[in-house]
Formats: sequence, structure tokens, C-alpha cells
Amino acid sequence: MANIVEATTQQQFEDFLTKAGKCLTVVHFQAAWAPQCGQMNEVMAELAKEHAHTTFIKLEAEAVPEVSEKYEIASVPTFLFFKGGEKVDRLDGAHAPELTKKVGRLAVSLGRDGGGSGGSPTQDINQRLKKLINAAPCMLFMKGSPQEPRCGFSRQIVALLKEHNVQFSSFDILSDEEVRQALKTYSNWPTYPQLYANGELLGGLDIVKELAESGELENTCPKTVTLEHRLKSVINQSPVMLFMKGNKEAAKCGFSRQILEIMNGTGVDYDTFDILQDEEVRQGLKTYSNWPTYPQLYVKGELIGGLDIVKELKESGDLVSVLKGES
Repeated sequence: MANIVEATTQQQFEDFLTKAGKCLTVVHFQAAWAPQCGQMNEVMAELAKEHAHTTFIKLEAEAVPEVSEKYEIASVPTFLFFKGGEKVDRLDGAHAPELTKKVGRLAVSLGRDGGGSGGSPTQDINQRLKKLINAAPCMLFMKGSPQEPRCGFSRQIVALLKEHNVQFSSFDILSDEEVRQALKTYSNWPTYPQLYANGELLGGLDIVKELAESGELENTCPKTVTLEHRLKSVINQSPVMLFMKGNKEAAKCGFSRQILEIMNGTGVDYDTFDILQDEEVRQGLKTYSNWPTYPQLYVKGELIGGLDIVKELKESGDLVSVLKGES
């Protein structure tokens, strides 16, 4: 698609911004190892069809560090929005509805940005509603946001979903009158909030209360992954996991560089996790493992230690057997 491009150097990035002129440019700071970046690229591809005059740039955050550092990119995915070469907005995290909303608001108004389907207005809004409803496995259409609900019913449903650890995304119907009115007809449900699971309407506050009381809510909607569960998953991603600054190809501190050299000399397969790309994991793992520094090496889910421990194991001749889980 002509309006989706990839920038691999700072110069290329700046050239794309210049070429876009006053039209909106959306930059996705991504990483190949992060599955949520792949999902957001799919969302971006759909938005590119709808907004033909908007340029969408993919940029590997680690590969072009000078750009990432300039704009203080601390995690992926992160989206920056530019007009006339100036940054006008920012979105941190994989929030498809929010990305859709920001692009729609910021895009140059040339018809539907020149990218309309040519169908009737009803067909256009129904396609848009379908995309919003399916933007996340569990979607809440509410007044305001989960952080700042703007009506009592919305406040109650947010509290209920959080109480039951339901993972959900939301759309503020007060920010878009077209969506607010059309969704009532589309779903044949006249009031808000409205909760959808896997593209299907569950109902409003009363229905969600009934589901919660019967115990069905947890089975119907995806549960929030706790930090502890996430850490366990990452630690057990591979039999040998190294948490470090940087990755196998490019260590970003001296200690990480030294441990890579030792690990590469063992001939044992291992995977790495770049803690610089995920502040939640970086801080959470220190507490979880009761080990305050990086790098950290794990074998079969168990902490072995940091650089000094690995050096000692190498010197004693035990490192390979430890990495293979033999001792």
C-alpha cells in the first residue's frame, strides 16, 4: 500500500515527514519480537485504506535509536502523530480504538480523507462500527473513559469489569456523535453503556450485573493478565532465558555484553528479553526474583543469577550442565 512505508534510517524518516507536508503522518515505533506490534500493524493497514492522504510509517525502535531517543520512546508499540514536520500527538501502547479515534480526528478532512469506499453513508458508518466493535476481544462503549467515566452507569460498569479482572478496551461515545447515534440502530440497543465480546453485543449495565452474579462474566470476557502471570510466561518462554539490556545482536551495557560472550561460548541455545523495551517487566522482575540488577539468567523458570554467578559457573566448569538443567 502506497501510504504505508518503512523507515530504516533517521534520514529516511525525516524525508518521509518532509514529503508528507501538512498532511497527517502516523509513526509506529515497533519491535519485531513484540506480538502486539504485529496486531497494531493490521489496524494501521485498515486505517491506511480509509485515510489515503495520511502517511503511515513503520520504524523499528531499536534499529533507529537516534529517532527513538529524540522522541523519548520507552516502550513499544508507541505512535507519534506529525503535521508539517511537527509532533502534534502521541499514543503509548496497543490501543486500537484510541489509534482509530486519533487518526480520524487528526487526518486532513478531504471527504473521508479521500479514502471513502464510494458506498452509501449507512454502509460507511456500519463498516466503521464493525471495526470499532471488533477492535478488541472485549469492547465497552461508554460515556467518558475508564479513568474518567462521565455518567453513573458507565462508572458502575467499569468498576464491575475491573472487580472481575476483565480485560477490555473502550470507546467514548461523547467524542463522536455519529457513532453514538448509529450504534443504537446497529445493535438495536437504545442506551449506553454497551459491552461487546468477540464482536457480539452482551448488553448494558443490568445484563453485565446478571452475568457477574451468575459467574458467567469471567467465561464470556478475557481476563486481565496479572504482572506475576506475565512474568512467569516470559521467564518460561524458553528453557534458557536471559533478561538483559539490548538483545543477542546488540547489547546495550557492558555487563550484558560480557554475559553474551560467555553464553555464546557455551553452544547452548538461549533466548533474550530486552528490559529497556518494557518498563513494567524491568521493574516487576526485580521484585519477583528478589534480584535488583541486570542481566538475569533463568533456566527452566528458575533464577540462576547475574554476571558474577555466571562467571563463577564458567570458571568452575559447571555452566554448561546448569544451562542444560543437569545440575
